[in-house]
Amino acid sequence: MVPAAPRRAADPAPRRHPGGVLNGIWGHGGDYQTWTDYLRRWGEEGAAGTREAAALLPRLRQEDYHHETWVRLVNQLTAAVDRRLRSWADALTAALEEAADEFGAGRALVQSRTGLDTIRALAAHPSLPQDLREQLGKLVAGQIVGLQQQLEDMLNRAERGGADRQFIDGRRRTLRDNPLTTAGPGAAAAAPAPGEGWSYDPAGPARRRIMTD
Repeated sequence: MVPAAPRRAADPAPRRHPGGVLNGIWGHGGDYQTWTDYLRRWGEEGAAGTREAAALLPRLRQEDYHHETWVRLVNQLTAAVDRRLRSWADALTAALEEAADEFGAGRALVQSRTGLDTIRALAAHPSLPQDLREQLGKLVAGQIVGLQQQLEDMLNRAERGGADRQFIDGRRRTLRDNPLTTAGPGAAAAAPAPGEGWSYDPAGPARRRIMTD
């Protein structure tokens, strides 16, 4: 009688990783995808960055991601902020060019703060880690101060070029009386929806490019 072959032990079940863990580490799907999709719309289209969409963004923690993935996400954040700041600056420059008088220029400066409020709101989003919020906040603040100075420098160049002195003095007073560094009315509360107070989104894509030099 031939002895029965020994029974082969069952292979151990393959180790499975929760999809959300791996996706989070390597940046596929999940919270990472939610943020990257939002940032792409917010940075490129402007009006897509609504208050409702921002309220649904999941909390991000650096320790949940692989280093390279976290760096990519931070780069996308800063790139989106930069795109919106550039679009906002173009829109403001166009509005100032079109202003019929200093009242219109002052109104454009005050209204432009709405667009800055939406950018500040993303930089300070509660779902971002505190250190990242601080970095983005400094980036935004520095860009705003820089643009204020650029507007003054443009007037100085125009003055040296022989522009009307009365216009230069009036526009300089308007700029200084309505500084961009002052937060808009929506900054203390929830971020306003893009375009609120404007006939178009002041932080969205510019309608036309204005050459300042």
